[in-house]
Amino acid sequence: MYRPNNSAIDDPATLRHVVAEIGFAALVTPHEVGIEITHVPVVVHEEGGQTVIETHLARANPHWKLAGARSVLIFQGPQAYVSPSFYPSKQEHGKVVPTWAYIVVHAHGTFEAFNDAEGLGAHLDALTDRHEVSRAEPWSVSDAPVPYIAALKRGIVGLRFTVERLEGKWKVNQHKSLEDRQGTYAGLMTSGEQGVDLAQALASFPED
Repeated sequence: MYRPNNSAIDDPATLRHVVAEIGFAALVTPHEVGIEITHVPVVVHEEGGQTVIETHLARANPHWKLAGARSVLIFQGPQAYVSPSFYPSKQEHGKVVPTWAYIVVHAHGTFEAFNDAEGLGAHLDALTDRHEVSRAEPWSVSDAPVPYIAALKRGIVGLRFTVERLEGKWKVNQHKSLEDRQGTYAGLMTSGEQGVDLAQALASFPED
């Protein structure tokens, strides 16, 4: 990923947190006849100091048969249009153009497939609990009939992705002048939920 120094984020704890918060990725695996791409929900674990990302695919999806191949999980975070009108410098010299603000994380590594009932059960419980925990009445996999869940498990394959390298890019105008950063912040705060997330990310960068 092209990452100018002013937008590169490499802190492992920050990147793991963002990956877990986004919770959805594109799994990209090149192979001899092309590139396989599958969009998947994920759950993140730490195992002995190693970041492991689990997901699952439909058994009919051939992507799982590429187990062992070098792959990338692409996590697309918030993104929003940035208008030149956000910048006070527009009034000074007019030398401004639109851009796009976004946050993205790439996880590089390899994955292995698993289909044992116990492993799939633990994965589905973890994935479900991660997203149900904040609900007033959380749904649990155990709420569904056991034969029904057992039949569904036979139709999926689990993937365990071992992360070798995480790299992030925060493109939120943190390199701009203080005045234009403040203008970007104000503009993004009016650009919907994703814009607010990006404005908060911009505010986390220290002022020069």
